[in-house]
Amino acid sequence: MRTSLRAIALAPMAALLMAAAAPEPHWMAGAWETAKGDRWTEEYWTGMRGGIMLGAGRCGKGDQLHDWEATRIMRDADGTLIFWASPKGGPAVAFKAVSASDDEIVFANPAHDYPQRIRYWRTGTMLNAEISLTDGSKAMRWTYRPIAPHK
Repeated sequence: MRTSLRAIALAPMAALLMAAAAPEPHWMAGAWETAKGDRWTEEYWTGMRGGIMLGAGRCGKGDQLHDWEATRIMRDADGTLIFWASPKGGPAVAFKAVSASDDEIVFANPAHDYPQRIRYWRTGTMLNAEISLTDGSKAMRWTYRPIAPHK
């Protein structure tokens, strides 16, 4: 019984340590695009340098811009990776890394309206992204192919 109670008591601490030790998502670096008809979405990520990955995203239809976002991934004071999102240059919202591996990372902020969860993962040469509520509902997904960085 003591072992079970100890495991239960230590589980939140283990989750925090795992998030703080999350590997940096270097595999996200690059220029990415998805398109369907005349609708398009792009994401750009620098590699991790100086403790920060800088990102930018935009989407639109034809030559018209519909939305854009400035993003960054960096470590918090306790070492946890944080995804900062600033839609249309507005105030940045923090999403803490809750799980990470060599080809997937998940960030969450249950207090945010939408999205509450941001997930990136690689499948071969493709970068996948998903936003959703914390439980995975109301998911929106993108599959990006690599593009030339000058675009």
